This record gives sequence, C-alpha cells and structure tokens, in this order.
Amino acid sequence: MWTKEFQCGGHESGLLDCRSSGSDRNTCSPGKAVGLTCSEPVRLVGGASRCAGTLEVKQGDWTPVHYSDWSLKKAAVACRDLDCGSAFSIRRRKEPSKRSVWRIKSDCDHSGSALRDCLISYSSSSILDLTCSDSVRLVNGTSLCSGRLEVKSNQSNQSNQWWSSVCEDDFDQQDAEVVCRELGCGAPSVLQGALYGEVEAPMWTKEFQCGGHESGLLDCRSSGSDRNTCSPGKAVGLTCSEPVRLVGGASRCAGTLEVKQGDWRPVDDSDWSLKKAAVACRDLDCGSAVSTRQRKESSKRYVWRIKSYCNHSGSALRECLISGSSSSILDLTCSDLLLQPIITVSSSMYGVSKAQQQGARALRRSTFTILCSIQPQYPGGSFHLTFTSSNSAHNYTQPAVNHSAHFLFPAAGPAHQGSYSCVYHLYVFNHTFSSESRLLSLTVLDPTPLIIKAVVLPLTLLVVTVALYSYCKANRGQMPCRQKNTELDHYILGVPAAEEEEEEEEEEAQGAE
Repeated sequence: MWTKEFQCGGHESGLLDCRSSGSDRNTCSPGKAVGLTCSEPVRLVGGASRCAGTLEVKQGDWTPVHYSDWSLKKAAVACRDLDCGSAFSIRRRKEPSKRSVWRIKSDCDHSGSALRDCLISYSSSSILDLTCSDSVRLVNGTSLCSGRLEVKSNQSNQSNQWWSSVCEDDFDQQDAEVVCRELGCGAPSVLQGALYGEVEAPMWTKEFQCGGHESGLLDCRSSGSDRNTCSPGKAVGLTCSEPVRLVGGASRCAGTLEVKQGDWRPVDDSDWSLKKAAVACRDLDCGSAVSTRQRKESSKRYVWRIKSYCNHSGSALRECLISGSSSSILDLTCSDLLLQPIITVSSSMYGVSKAQQQGARALRRSTFTILCSIQPQYPGGSFHLTFTSSNSAHNYTQPAVNHSAHFLFPAAGPAHQGSYSCVYHLYVFNHTFSSESRLLSLTVLDPTPLIIKAVVLPLTLLVVTVALYSYCKANRGQMPCRQKNTELDHYILGVPAAEEEEEEEEEEAQGAE
C-alpha cells in the first residue's frame, strides 16, 4: 500500500505533484483500497442546459463531433456518459468551413463502449447538436420509449444528484402523458408497476400531480407530504407509443410515412423493402406491411433516412433516423387498413339491436334483417355475413351499396339462432383487404308465452267483469250487492269501504248540528 497521505489542492496536473504527509502509514484496513470512477470527458456546449448543445469529446483537446451517420441509438451513449436522461433529438449544424472533428465508430452504440473509446480523427463542417432529457429517463426497456421511470433528484446541486424510481401510487395517466411528451415519444400505452424489473431504493418521495399539459415532469405540482415506503413491485414501468404516423390516406394505416424527432418529417423512399416497412407497421399497431410506393415531389425537402440495420435489430424507427434531403417520399400501406364494420339486427317485434353483450332477439316465424355497414373510406367492396351455431355454419355474400348490405330473413326459426358477424372485403392498392365486425348473438324466441300474456289474461279479466255485472244486475235493489260493489269500487281506488262509511257518518252528524 502507498505509505503517505496525499494532500492535493485539486489544481495540480498530476498526483505526484501534490504535497504529501511527512509520516508514513504502516497499516490499511481490509476493504479500504481506493476505487474511483471518473465521468467521461464529454460535454454539450452552447445549449439551454448542460444536457443540450454541441457535442464535444476531450482527447487532448475538446473537439466537436462529426454529424454523419448519427442516430438516437448512438446519441443515447452520449446522454449516458453525460448522466443526462434519454436521447431526445439530434440535429446537423453546418459551419462555414471544415475543422478538426471526431468521428464515432459505427459499432459504438451497441458495444457498450464509452464515446471516448470510439473516436477517429477527421475533418468536416457538419457538426452534431444533441438534446437529452434533463431530468427523466426510461431504463431497461425494449426501446427509447419504454422502461422503468427514473427521475433525477436534487436539481439545484449538480454534485449531489441521483436517479430515483417512482412509486406507482404516486403516478397516474396524466403524469405519464407529460413524461412521454418530454421524452419525444407518442402517447402512453402501458402504465404498470415492475413491468421493466424491480429496483432497490432510492424512491421518489412525493406524489406527482400533473395536469397533462406541462412540458416536463418536474414542472408539475407535487404533494406536500413525503412517502416513506413503496410496496415491492410498485416501481413505475411505462411504455409510450412510438412517434410515427401515416398521413394523407383514407385511414390511419395508409399514407405518407412520417416520424417525429423534434419535428415531423417524411421518410426517404430509397432502399425500402417490405421487411423494413414491417417495422413501421409494427410501431403503428397496424398489422403487417402490404405495399410501399415512391411518391416524387417537385423539389427536395428535409427527410429522414432509415439506417439499414433497423429491420433486423428490433429497434424502433425513431432510433434509426438519419437526417437528409430528398424529393422521393415513401407512401406505405399496412394490413389493418380498414375500419371495423358495424353489425345490427332489426326485427318487427324488437326493433334494432347492435352487437352487444346481451345479444339480439327475434320471434319465431317473424321477419328479421341483419345490416352490415362500414364508415366510408373507399368505394365498392363486398360484405360476407358469417353464421355459426352449435351444429351448422353458413356464409352469405352481397356487394356493398353505399357502404352497407342488408341480409333479409323472412321467417325466423331455431336454425337461425347463433352468432353472426360481418366481414368486409375490398380490393385496393393491388391487394385484397378484409375487416371483421364484432360478433352478434341472436336468440329466436317461442311466441306462445307472449300470446298467453297478450290474449288469455285480458280475456280472463273480461269474463270476470261480465260475470260480476250479471250477478249484480240479477240482484238489483238489494243492499248486499250494492255494498259489495261499493267495497269493490273503493278497493279499486285504494280506499277501504269502512273508512268511507265513517266519513259519511261524521258528515251526517255535522249536518244535524
């Protein structure tokens, strides 16, 4: 062991330039050998915070980094070295003349190496500007938009900061909307405790109370009291949707592909295959890729190019973007192109019923009609009505007229009882697409109980009334009949006859007075 105590002032160029104690140390307790971690010589300069600006790395001198071939996945390495949050956006800045820069080796983003280990000296006028999220990040996720939520505490003291997980009880949907927007992702899709692994302390101690419109999580109000404990399995795991969209088409699953990284831009058409397009359809939750098409614009514009490894690495599109300019724009069609059809049934007895949990009903031998319809997207197409029961299955087909088709059944019977669904088929973009409605359960009822209620009961009441009338007529002038009729009348009105007689006696006594 080193035998003297170092007494550096902190400004010395080397450790052995420091003063040291005069006396020697003879012993050192076990486990007391110094271990040291230095931050990486990486910085962002000229930005609004220490987590935004021009990326510079020091190897001898501080030198900016060349923009070429940078993606958010590689930028995440720099944000990690800076102890900032997640990579938010990258931008190319053009300088008037070439200067010395660093190029970063292409394998740096997936090798786990620090940026300083990946430097190659170069000369260029294209400089990289990088923005990281300052105070929040998602860790251990499958993409930059998923993971366990961590928040940087003690923002006022740079030398005494640490990342804390958040307890699920202190975080809700509105808080998640703020985090996803702060990270440059889409809307939150999954919010669940321990989704991306459990974590030891520290935990964030206050409840977030966001309105959903704030620009950052730490701009939200928080509870006044501190939380001391958080149950195991309750650390917030969050999945945000990817900032990808298809615009200009008849549905959300067809149109011009655009990705957001700072701003929304279309994607360059070059070198696209259905395998690469499948990544976009997956991010959009639109099924599989059906077709890609090149659309030529009149002039060049800023676009995103997608790195070639994206289709087989499992990465989201946002992690594979490279800025460029082009007039060839990608139009994409995914398999979930069509909206879901609507199925309803109408009968002469029960009116119109939609597909719902309790199902629909029709009387035996009555007429009923099943209507298949879909919101207008494309002209034409056809509807297939499928029927299944415990012992049979049938299919009926009609062309779509005004985006609907009527299937008439003139006499309902036991054979019509079962489950129905509408399947809409459409040929467009040189492919056949289909979409199926919810199931509609139809019950065919025997009308006999209804006939009894509707005919027998009124007839019985009529017979009783006629019999009573005949009896009273035969005994006309006799008090018992009149009294019985009176009692009957009073009870029909809800007033007992005895009470009525008492009221009459009181009125007669008052008249005598």
